[in-house]
Amino acid sequence: MDPDQWEARVADLWERYESLAPAAAIEAMRELAAQSPVADGRGAYELGGMYDSLGFEAEAALEYERALALGLDEERHAMIAVQYGSTLRNNGRLEEAIAVLEAAPEHPSTGAAPRVTLALALHSAGRSDEALRVALEALIPTLPRYQRSMSAYAAALTA
Repeated sequence: MDPDQWEARVADLWERYESLAPAAAIEAMRELAAQSPVADGRGAYELGGMYDSLGFEAEAALEYERALALGLDEERHAMIAVQYGSTLRNNGRLEEAIAVLEAAPEHPSTGAAPRVTLALALHSAGRSDEALRVALEALIPTLPRYQRSMSAYAAALTA
């Protein structure tokens, strides 16, 4: 199957996965992941996402790690940073989550999500002032006014 067909089948499964039993959704994605026409980590990325969406965080982390080891395109690499970082946070692996999210590449597909997820991980790690600073700094570019003063307030949180 060519890459476009595979992507369409993956998108179709994502559209309907909530109507399936969790085991059926995972098995369907496992089959698609095995059929990936490209020798990179996209199959593992999609399978990890399915595990993640269904609440199987430990299994998701393993697939995300496999996807990263196999390599991903820029967009998927940016998205996996958010997903994997969130999964690590949910698994209590806070320092790893923080490291992944601090290193997350910027991409239009994720917007401020890496920084917001980092703020959540920092908060979970008990670093509340730093978490608030990161969250504010993620929000500041969207403000039509007061960016300079909000930047100063954010910086003062961890000064």
